[in-house]
Amino acid sequence: MTPLLELRDVSVHFGGLAALDGASLSVEAGTLVGLIGPNGAGKTTLVDALTGFVTVSAGTMDFDGRRLTRIPPHRRARRGLARTFQSIELFEDLTVHQNVLVSAEPSRWYSILTDIFVPHARPENASADWALELVGLGAYGARMPGELSQGQRKLVGVARALAAEPKLVLLDEPAAGLDTAESELLGGHLRALLDHGITVLLVDHDMSLVLGVSDMIWVLEFGRVIARGTPTEIQRDEAVVTAYLGERSTAGVNGSGAGTTR
Repeated sequence: MTPLLELRDVSVHFGGLAALDGASLSVEAGTLVGLIGPNGAGKTTLVDALTGFVTVSAGTMDFDGRRLTRIPPHRRARRGLARTFQSIELFEDLTVHQNVLVSAEPSRWYSILTDIFVPHARPENASADWALELVGLGAYGARMPGELSQGQRKLVGVARALAAEPKLVLLDEPAAGLDTAESELLGGHLRALLDHGITVLLVDHDMSLVLGVSDMIWVLEFGRVIARGTPTEIQRDEAVVTAYLGERSTAGVNGSGAGTTR
């Protein structure tokens, strides 16, 4: 079967720096795929390249059977490619539901009439409600962001990405700043997305989270893919251990060792 997402020999250069250097990876539909690597490995650059926020110097990117090259970010989103950002900036003067609503399908010219005569009939409202339910915040729609915990604020960020009902969601460090309990809760919600037809590419330095929820993991170092495999295979891969710990080791990659290095 053709992967939902496939990158072949993708490179991204910033001046003389190769942030991505011939990286190739694929994501099968209906799976949760982890992308890990030390700080500066190129993980966020890869997400930026996929979503059109940086220019690819070489290589190809195909999503859902169609080439992404030269497609602007908003058209990629409409094709079903959504993302989160490392920094969760919520609108503090809007409710949780309104924060998610702004990321739903853009309003059409007749939306203002719908708002006046049938204020709750817009499909965007249903999408926002659906997204909040998926991340376990269905009962929090009327609350303000200041009333939420850090973990809940992160989930609002995930819900905003889900509001457009994407085929693939790219999550960039969703567990940053979360404690162990919040990270475990997040992992459960991410696995549940698969039951709703949403494929997930998870970028995070929380090894306990990535190893615990991923079907397949890809590893980047200095812009290159150095390993791929199941969580068990990745933990035993010497190249991965070396990338994280800086030396050969039989200890494997685990929550305490790799989790200290982004």
